[in-house]
Amino acid sequence: MENKINSFSHGHDQNKFQVRKLEQSDKSKGFIELLQQLSVCDSVSDKEFEERFQELSSLGDDHVICVIEDDQLQKIIATGSVLIEKKFLRNCGKVGHIEDVVVDSSARGLQLGKKILEFLAEHARSSGCYKVILDCGSENQGFYEKCGFKHKEIQMVRYFV
Repeated sequence: MENKINSFSHGHDQNKFQVRKLEQSDKSKGFIELLQQLSVCDSVSDKEFEERFQELSSLGDDHVICVIEDDQLQKIIATGSVLIEKKFLRNCGKVGHIEDVVVDSSARGLQLGKKILEFLAEHARSSGCYKVILDCGSENQGFYEKCGFKHKEIQMVRYFV
């Protein structure tokens, strides 16, 4: 793995990898292909991407997707999102839900996942959330614990498709 990281970061300063919000042009930079490393994600046409991008943009700061781009490769190499849930509990409090965190397989080990999580958690905190939560597989639990998350309760799911 050392060689992969060294070859990937050759000529790069990992501090140059900046987190920013998703842009419409990121589709052509491998954003959908990156999501395919995480879960089922069929091809998305340019029109479908534009329509979903506009729909999510209309939600403002209540749904933020962030990315890290390798500027030399013009490729999206990390992403994640946070949704802000408005509740009646906790004096009409808010909860941030982190979703879809993935780092390109060629860029793992560069602390990019941690950067994504810090960006998303800070967005939730600055939006007034009293907590931020996420679901992960047991194989990723250690990573999230190193990033300050704690194991709590059990996730349940019911799929419709």
